[in-house]
Amino acid sequence: MDDGPLLTIEDLRVRYRTPKGVVDAVRGVSFTLGRERLGIVGESGSGKTQTGRAILGLIPRNGEVRARRMAFRDVDLLNASERTMRRIRGDHISMVMQDPKYSLNPVITVGKQIEEAFLVHTRAGRREARERTLEMLAAVRIRNPERVYRAWPHEMSGGMGQRIMIAMMMIPNPEVIIADEPTSALDVTVRMQVLAILDDMVGERGMGLMMISHDLNLVASFCDRVIIMYGGQIMETLDARDLGRSSHGYTRGLMRCLPGIDRDAETLPVLQRDPAWLAEQGPGRD
Repeated sequence: MDDGPLLTIEDLRVRYRTPKGVVDAVRGVSFTLGRERLGIVGESGSGKTQTGRAILGLIPRNGEVRARRMAFRDVDLLNASERTMRRIRGDHISMVMQDPKYSLNPVITVGKQIEEAFLVHTRAGRREARERTLEMLAAVRIRNPERVYRAWPHEMSGGMGQRIMIAMMMIPNPEVIIADEPTSALDVTVRMQVLAILDDMVGERGMGLMMISHDLNLVASFCDRVIIMYGGQIMETLDARDLGRSSHGYTRGLMRCLPGIDRDAETLPVLQRDPAWLAEQGPGRD
């Protein structure tokens, strides 16, 4: 098995042209992703989701993506044709969106939608696609795959919808999965079940996982490495086990703002932002 990086991002920049001027959403981000669980955390608007979408070329028309290098293995994602990107999406890199209720087609049954994700990337027939779909529904720990296969998206709970989305993204057997807030709308018990599913699949298939999240405690316990973003830039990159020992003021501020039952303070601290954090940092920071 190749131990080289699956994704290589160097000096990634994403900007949008708006009626009020140009908005720089991502500014000089650099990192690599191997066969590991990489967490990207930060406040809303820090550039986390835009980084993930830029990798797959899912940026609106008023957006512009630039980079010194953005590659999946040896494939240049920045200059790849749309035909190449259609092959990359799903076949090699899949993305689990934040809210399955808006990602699933409401007028197509669950089984048919998962089947489509398999048929698009293979030459399989309908019978094989159905069998693979039922296998994937079982793999994401759905107790009655046959019933869910025939169900409509509106009949599914949030936790079930998220499992269905994971099954749909995993059925082409990608090498990288980008999970954008995969557990944000779930309660604690279901959240842990979904994370366990992702953990099993990453471990068993030797995949790379890029998990975008607001939850510092979650990425500290689940991921191998963590990237901290603010204002479209990387503040620091560190091992997940060292998150609580960070020396950067932004990371420390985020950690102090987390609620805890063992704290005596009546109110949570408010993050005090340093204007220097928004200064141009260059192509990422390790």
